[in-house]
Amino acid sequence: MRIDVAIIGGGVSGLAAAYELRKRGRKVVVLERQARPGGNAVSERIDGFLMEHGPSTVAATAQDALRIAGELGLDDDRRELSSDVKQRYLVGGGRLQGIPTGPTGFLRSNYMSVPGRLRLMVEGLVPRGKNVANETVADFCARRFGREFTERVMDPLIAGIYAGRADELSVAAVFSKLVDLEQKYGSVTRGMAARVREGARMPGSRFFSWRDGVGSLPRALASALGEDLQTNVAVLGLERSGDGFELETTAGKISAKAVIVATQPHVAAQLLEGVDAEATDALGGIAAPPMAVAFLGYRKVDVEHPMDGLGFLSAQSERRTLNGAQFTSTMFADRAPEGFVSISCYFGGARRPELAACSADELIHLARTELFDLLGARGEPVISKVRHWPRGLPAYELGHTDKVEQLKTLSDRQPGLFITGNHMTGVSVEMCTALANKTAAGVDYYLANMAGNAEPIEANPRVGTA
Repeated sequence: MRIDVAIIGGGVSGLAAAYELRKRGRKVVVLERQARPGGNAVSERIDGFLMEHGPSTVAATAQDALRIAGELGLDDDRRELSSDVKQRYLVGGGRLQGIPTGPTGFLRSNYMSVPGRLRLMVEGLVPRGKNVANETVADFCARRFGREFTERVMDPLIAGIYAGRADELSVAAVFSKLVDLEQKYGSVTRGMAARVREGARMPGSRFFSWRDGVGSLPRALASALGEDLQTNVAVLGLERSGDGFELETTAGKISAKAVIVATQPHVAAQLLEGVDAEATDALGGIAAPPMAVAFLGYRKVDVEHPMDGLGFLSAQSERRTLNGAQFTSTMFADRAPEGFVSISCYFGGARRPELAACSADELIHLARTELFDLLGARGEPVISKVRHWPRGLPAYELGHTDKVEQLKTLSDRQPGLFITGNHMTGVSVEMCTALANKTAAGVDYYLANMAGNAEPIEANPRVGTA
């Protein structure tokens, strides 16, 4: 039997694309080589605690994720960010320093020096950049906001979001909206003010999750797909066959009119080798440094710090083993039993990839040492667990936008072959679901034209943009 679309990879991106295509009446199959679908969106209940092995929040502006969750019946399980989150914390001078939330928080805090704050205030006077495409996040931010803000704020932020280094990642790939504001308004500050006047909501202003964590979304998608999702099935080969494709898998051969590759970059590169050289080269050039997450639960009375924030981040100059930590029990309800708190600690990434190779016992020891020093967390944790990710988040390094352009045009070079995933337009759940929806629309358009459908259909969506 020949199906409409074979989707390789059962993470959030692949599952969401399959869900959207099924709604459009397409016959699909999702092939996932692991026993459990969901990719890195893993949420686990442990003795009353909830550990997020991967992403822990979804932006409240995530239209596609919100819509899908509502259609799958998750609205009653939605959990808003707690009102107990009152500050953001950064490590400065060897201790946690609280910065008030809001756009003027860094100006009102003593975290930055007076000269650093004054430099931040004159961003509107800085000329528009001329070669932004070749700037790293550090280059762009130092030019616009000053070196102190870059080193003490943007550097830890990049470590927190991408597990990367601000002096390596491309600003055009990571913060394209900031680049757009500078180019359109001549200043990021003026651009943000203009957008607020226009009624736009600033991205990342609010977050949410679900009662049983971010993993609730892929679980619900997998349940909705039913037998159209096949786990423990690896794709061994992919080749064109007539006007479609043939996939060799560990469960046998599958013929499909179209294929979506929704795997990690290195897996996608292996699958497309011999099929499309440009895409193979682009995917092979996307690094994904290893990461590890250490989850610890304490009795609340054993932690001196109020934990009244999302968590904390640390600049490289502080020479901490931790990139940062999240106060998970503060962020959302139902994350720890009454009288207890939980903390997720993040190691590795591009900063110190060697730490991600440490044993679970070693990482728990490092985490406890840091939390004792910074939070006054004393005594034995009541629970501790470590998740190693041999391949972490994709690194959007300089030249990444060029790689993405090569991947966006894959279906032009190889009709019927599409690609999606967190290595394209963003690593967040909201960006993955948005791109998956866009990809599904592109596949549906392709199939409709392939069949010579005379009915009016929407203009060909540009796959790869969200």
